[in-house]
Amino acid sequence: YANHNGGLLKFGPDGYLYVGMGDGGSADDPEGNGQNPGTLLGTLLRIDVDNGNDEVAYAVPPDNPFATQPNWRAEIWAIGLRNPWRFSFDSLTGDLYIADVGQNTYEEVNFTPAGTPGGLNYGWNIMEANHCFLDPDCNPAGLVRPVTEYDHSEGCSVTGGYVYRGHQYPTLFGNYFFADYCQGDIWSLVPQPDGSWLRTRVIDTTTVISSFGEGADGEIYVVDHVGGVVYHLQP
Repeated sequence: YANHNGGLLKFGPDGYLYVGMGDGGSADDPEGNGQNPGTLLGTLLRIDVDNGNDEVAYAVPPDNPFATQPNWRAEIWAIGLRNPWRFSFDSLTGDLYIADVGQNTYEEVNFTPAGTPGGLNYGWNIMEANHCFLDPDCNPAGLVRPVTEYDHSEGCSVTGGYVYRGHQYPTLFGNYFFADYCQGDIWSLVPQPDGSWLRTRVIDTTTVISSFGEGADGEIYVVDHVGGVVYHLQP
């Protein structure tokens, strides 16, 4: 299918290259790629680009969770993703944030603390965010649940961003910022002492936000897909 294929590439704090892969497209994940260990689709990959050979331009890190498991693609770090539209590592802590675009109803953001072993399952297509998808009586045991979700009354396509580690806005230090492509809203996401996460709308824009960027100084930038403009985030 034409959508939900290859995506963002980003080096992690461990020096390995992470690659976000969509489920291959079409509605309902008809090929079942989100839960198929034999395909690279619907996954987060982790590869070593410094140690390839004449046949393959990369190596598989030996501590990848499925590196030695039969019937699994060794490059896989995590499965169960629909269309991970931007993931990022907190430049201070190494924590991983993945914004995963839903289908018809829910958008989600997933959080994985630094040091968490690979092998996680983010749930698609068993679940869409916190809700059973194809089977209303699905079993969510063992699936990673998002730390926040929103339904399509608030937007239709999540765009993941970054944790703010700049110094121009000290009160925002440690906030994760993300947006919705359809609505142009920008939210902050902050963990709370009780383990919950507080999502707050901080900016209501008219831009079509397709991506975020992070400067070397920790400042955050916003990409307007339609206007062709890059903005400095200034809440």
